[in-house]
Amino acid sequence: MNISTKARDISPFLVMEVMERAADIERGGERVIHLEVGEPDFDTPECVKEAARKALKDGKTHYTHSLGVLELREAICETYARTYGVEVSPGQVLVTSGTSPAMTMIFAALLDPGDEVILPDPYYACYPNFILLQGGRVVTVPVREEDGFQYRPEEIRRAITPRTRGIVVNSPSNPTGNLLAAEVMARIADLGVPVISDEIYHGLVYEGREHSILEFTRNAVVINGFSKQFAMTGWRIGYLIVPEPLVRPLQKIQQNCHICANAFVQWAAIAALREAGDDVERMRRIYNERRRTIIPGLRDLGFGVTVEPTGAFYVLANARRFSGDSYGFAFDILEKAKVGVTPGIDFGKNAEGYLRFSYARSVEDIREGLRRLRGYLETRRTRIL
Repeated sequence: MNISTKARDISPFLVMEVMERAADIERGGERVIHLEVGEPDFDTPECVKEAARKALKDGKTHYTHSLGVLELREAICETYARTYGVEVSPGQVLVTSGTSPAMTMIFAALLDPGDEVILPDPYYACYPNFILLQGGRVVTVPVREEDGFQYRPEEIRRAITPRTRGIVVNSPSNPTGNLLAAEVMARIADLGVPVISDEIYHGLVYEGREHSILEFTRNAVVINGFSKQFAMTGWRIGYLIVPEPLVRPLQKIQQNCHICANAFVQWAAIAALREAGDDVERMRRIYNERRRTIIPGLRDLGFGVTVEPTGAFYVLANARRFSGDSYGFAFDILEKAKVGVTPGIDFGKNAEGYLRFSYARSVEDIREGLRRLRGYLETRRTRIL
């Protein structure tokens, strides 16, 4: 059987490789501390589960409109008006089965073979593969630790060509946890190229305020969902907010490839937006406590955290004093310390020599992970000497 070049060449998602090896270790009876995975450890809010139960009881188990249930699209518009002061029409919203299908669809709608998309480096590990699978070309612009992992708009401008179809921003960011400054977002919006804004970590900010790209331009696409803020990773529900000319092309892609998002989950998502505010605030406070535990702990171990991340639940820590091979280093930590961490190389060449730590785990797990890391590093130092 012939295997396509793009299927052969797609890179693995290394955090999944770490998780899968960790599962092997755990099947052998040893406990792994999971600081690699970006998944909330909280249960989904009860109001959301109750809304799903009611939707099932009420027979919300059939196809919906391909754009999504109108009531959910209206709730999304209400949220953006209330949170960011921007007006969006429900006709500009497309509900998807998670943000990964949303990314697949938006790049399918924007890209012809050879068209380009600008990414920050470091970037979310899957972005390049979404682009490459649609025949696009990835153009990276470095974002540096000394800049707080902020884009330099003048470097983006130099990377723009006649084939540039979008600039991706992700704030709060995976893997850095940093927020893009409002003035940087405004300057990116002024470059005249559509901005593709991944806003999945909005609502999980501990200092400052996140901004939607729609505050600065309407020449933009918003990707958002419910997985992170509402602890709904397994529900697979997300959405796009797009300019009107993109609605019909995306709708046709949805009709052919996905038909619609899960019906009863869409009704549960309405409850998330309208009823789960107190639950989100509780989770946000706990994440912040964890953030305030892991950052000084990593610094005390010798990892570099120049700028404290203020959103999402990640720390991209400089580990170059220990190793320049983040892949080998991460798997050595997993095998010897039984702590899962993600190698920086998963997020681009500019993240080589870094490790990403997730604090979507309990404070107790974080402290135990730090304790194990200390023992590992002391043993490693002795071994090297």
